[in-house]
Amino acid sequence: MTTSRLQQKYKNEVKKALLEKFEFSNPMLIPELKKIVISMGVAEATKDKNAMQDCVKELALISGQKPIITKSKKSIANFKLREDQPIGLKVTIRRKRMYDFLDRFCNIVSPRIRDFRGFSKKCDGSGNYSLGLEDQQIFPELNLDEVKRTQGMNITFVTTAKSDAECLELLLQLGFPFKTENEKAQGDKA
Repeated sequence: MTTSRLQQKYKNEVKKALLEKFEFSNPMLIPELKKIVISMGVAEATKDKNAMQDCVKELALISGQKPIITKSKKSIANFKLREDQPIGLKVTIRRKRMYDFLDRFCNIVSPRIRDFRGFSKKCDGSGNYSLGLEDQQIFPELNLDEVKRTQGMNITFVTTAKSDAECLELLLQLGFPFKTENEKAQGDKA
């Protein structure tokens, strides 16, 4: 099995850069990307039966593997929700497919986001990074003629980093497009 371009970059360049910056005593402490989790909440599935099949097909094209359908755990009358009703999708990507997805996401998908100036540098506090997208149509794998509705998604990058600084540096070294300091200052003024 061949390794992806980004995986080679991690092994040859990023590990050395992280070791120098954070001065780890043991090379096993160097943070690495463990998995990427993509999830969609499909609220229209309760009204339209074909919505779930469309979203399954689109998420499979985006991630390269079949997603899992998540179901509700209990009934909530105010939301017209029944127990075991399909309400979302998720897919977990690992190894080569994960690096290929991250490479495509950073270099092809992110520049296609409207008014994109970079992602926020806010992590979850435990060394993972999550972001939300409002529209799935920015992915080049999808045929725009077949997309019937816009559907948002959440993407979580799970790392072995112990702190947010380590996580941000790892993603930055892998080519993740974060906001620069001067763009952050301009965003605060607006």
